[in-house]
Amino acid sequence: MAFLFWHNQVYIYCMATPVNKKLINRGITIGILTGIIFLLIILAGYPGFVERYYWGGVYQFICKVLHPVLNLFPFSVGDVLYVAMVGGIIYGLIQLLKLFFTKQFKRGFITLTGLIISAQSAVVIFYVFWGMNYFRPPASQRFGLSDTAYTVRELKAVTALLIDSANATRSRLAGADLKPDSKEIYAVAINAVKKMSAHSNQFRPHRPQIKSSLLTPLMNYLGTSGYYNPFTTEAQINYGMPVFLKPFVACHELSHQMGIAPEDEANFAGYIAGISSNNRLLRYSAYYSGMTEFMYALRATDSVTFKLYKKRISANVLADLKAEHAYWTYYEGRLEKISSVFYDNFLKANNQPQGLLTYNQMITLVMAWSRQNR
Repeated sequence: MAFLFWHNQVYIYCMATPVNKKLINRGITIGILTGIIFLLIILAGYPGFVERYYWGGVYQFICKVLHPVLNLFPFSVGDVLYVAMVGGIIYGLIQLLKLFFTKQFKRGFITLTGLIISAQSAVVIFYVFWGMNYFRPPASQRFGLSDTAYTVRELKAVTALLIDSANATRSRLAGADLKPDSKEIYAVAINAVKKMSAHSNQFRPHRPQIKSSLLTPLMNYLGTSGYYNPFTTEAQINYGMPVFLKPFVACHELSHQMGIAPEDEANFAGYIAGISSNNRLLRYSAYYSGMTEFMYALRATDSVTFKLYKKRISANVLADLKAEHAYWTYYEGRLEKISSVFYDNFLKANNQPQGLLTYNQMITLVMAWSRQNR
């Protein structure tokens, strides 16, 4: 629309150009998305609401719709999406810098608002598709584990039990048990999770699926054994790591897929599913992971007992510990440190104030579960 004014015999022509219209429309979109984000922040403050209406309703619907579709692809769609997103961000930033350096400010602001809208949209999709699960009631409440306090004496007792269990299950592994292909490992983990659904409504798998990540070479340098993609609801595994780590990590990522978001809770759910399985490798993988977590806690609590218990670990299990350490040490570097800082802050921003240390807090849940089931 154009408006023509006469002032002192001079025509002043003002027009709402397409560029201006685009900026206005994008400003409105940014405002709407900001409102949606604030609404999600408010809803996150009501765990009961999140549990009943989000996890019990919205999230279950998302899984039922997306899982059958994404399972049709033999590769990780989420990996491809992440590569495309990173490429898009880099391209957008380069274009933004070019426009501002050449003083094309209006076009620059259009590009900037586009990047802001993309970022806001990603945040909204993240929380609607999965992220709200961070704000469910704690697992101790959901699993009926009322007494999560424990003494050092109890910590020592359960640690000793886990060491003995890891030793025993490792001794039963034959050569063939340690040479399964990834598909077999994933199938075992899926069956373990499905089995747990008969005992707890917290395990609600909807056509669960695990995929070997196309980004495994990068994951090695990031120190990542697996990840869950909230945009595609896919669980991805680092296919290169030692075989005895894969089954537990698979159960951990499947726990995320079922809406168990906090890392300690996913570790706990993966551990319970693992030790409840009849598969020898999965049982060992779960006990091995539990043992390492408890030994880490014991070292910080009682270093003398830690040294004594270390001697209790069998030669085969010690060899696996060394193999795991050697694998991750080979790829250790600055990239891992940068990713650790980023992910630590990400966890803190999502209802996990301990950040990366949350991974090591499965102990309280395992202690409570062990006390309840002894």
